[in-house]
Amino acid sequence: MNASSKQDALVQVRGLARLLDTSIPLPGGIRIGWDAVLGLIPGVGDGASSLLSLYIVLQGVRLGASREVLARMVGNVALETLVGAVPFLGDVFDAAFKANVRNVRLLEEHMVAPDTTRRASRAWVIGAVVALLTLFSLSMVLAVLAVRALLSLGGPG
Repeated sequence: MNASSKQDALVQVRGLARLLDTSIPLPGGIRIGWDAVLGLIPGVGDGASSLLSLYIVLQGVRLGASREVLARMVGNVALETLVGAVPFLGDVFDAAFKANVRNVRLLEEHMVAPDTTRRASRAWVIGAVVALLTLFSLSMVLAVLAVRALLSLGGPG
């Protein structure tokens, strides 16, 4: 991909990120986008906005972003999608987190300093994996404790 095509792709994803994350001004200087509005539609809104967000990730592939940067971008979309599925709280999170703007910023940083962005993204991915493993471990401990507590209630009485 030549330099002109890369710039065209960046302009395109900047526009999409703006539309999805910051195109609607609200009172008090707050800006939301169509991502947050779509998230209000039960069942399909978050999925539809995730598909639009993944277009930015695909452009990252075309622009030659590293696996670490792409993993971080997918993580941003996944986090926004998962939390966005929670009624009301998810909509507030969608409006505040702005995964698309974050992902475009990652792409821009990658274009300027690919090694630095790759290292920072690798650290983010490692941190996310550690956090998920910790949450999984805690949930397993809580499940074991809950089962033990339930079994103790049904003992000889």
